[in-house]
Amino acid sequence: MTEQLTEIRKTLHKKLKKERYEHTIGVMYTAASLAMCHGADIQKALTAGLLHDCGKYCPAKEQISLCEKYNISLTKSEVEMPALIHAKLGAYLAEEKYGVTDQEILDAIRYHTTGRPDMTLLEKIIYIADYIEPNRRQIPGLDEIRGVVFQDIDRAVYLSARRTVQYLTDSDKPADPMTVSTYEYYEK
Repeated sequence: MTEQLTEIRKTLHKKLKKERYEHTIGVMYTAASLAMCHGADIQKALTAGLLHDCGKYCPAKEQISLCEKYNISLTKSEVEMPALIHAKLGAYLAEEKYGVTDQEILDAIRYHTTGRPDMTLLEKIIYIADYIEPNRRQIPGLDEIRGVVFQDIDRAVYLSARRTVQYLTDSDKPADPMTVSTYEYYEK
């Protein structure tokens, strides 16, 4: 791990709640494993995995305020579903506070909650690592996704997006349009 990542890790250990920090470390190492398997840049995967939830250090209302302060535009669905906001805020903080300049890493952080059609390999890795990391509580379909991700990451993205849309629909919650687009794109 680079010196920069070690420093970021120390900062996040202080900033994030214990469970969020443990999740973050799980995502970081899962992302590195997926990067090794699929031929992606391991350092980029470690960095994006470590910073993917850096915007989740405060409550949703404060995240909205910070987005307003930093001129981060939010979609209607993001405002209606504040759990999505930390991704855009995290990409901003990764660049401005933690010094990440690599656009591929910033985009992987930005799209880790919703995905998007035609994701880069790193974006897929962070999207899936967030979903399958070992500290995740057991949810329907998780074992299937964990079983397929090292052979077919696109199928894992599809299964994850499908499960998210299904869960939201079953819970009478709106699904973010980007998540629906991700599901439809990877269904092919």
